[in-house]
Amino acid sequence: MFFHKHMDALPIYEALKRGILETCGDVRIQVKKTQISFYNRHMFAAASFLPVRKADRRPKPYLTVTFGLGYPASSDRVDGIVQPYPNRWTHHVLVGQLEEVDSQLLGWLREAAAFSEAK
Repeated sequence: MFFHKHMDALPIYEALKRGILETCGDVRIQVKKTQISFYNRHMFAAASFLPVRKADRRPKPYLTVTFGLGYPASSDRVDGIVQPYPNRWTHHVLVGQLEEVDSQLLGWLREAAAFSEAK
């Protein structure tokens, strides 16, 4: 039901999920109304349709990948960074193509999983 209005984004999510399961160790997945969350000890990443760009700048399809790191990752790929707590930065990356689920994104997610596990 999560993808019922966004079926064209399902292949992107499947690639993301596969990459996370292959690189981030023991992961639990929880589907909620507005996001799919990835957990180890704590939530370390999420997939959603959060509109982090204006509508005319969002590709179709798209998926927003959110993750937390202990530092602000500087990259043109990062659409938004907020610091909700000291030494914790939440990042939003909009993914519009399967090829964008790549080593850079999966590297950040691996770091996010390790950062979450260390809390």
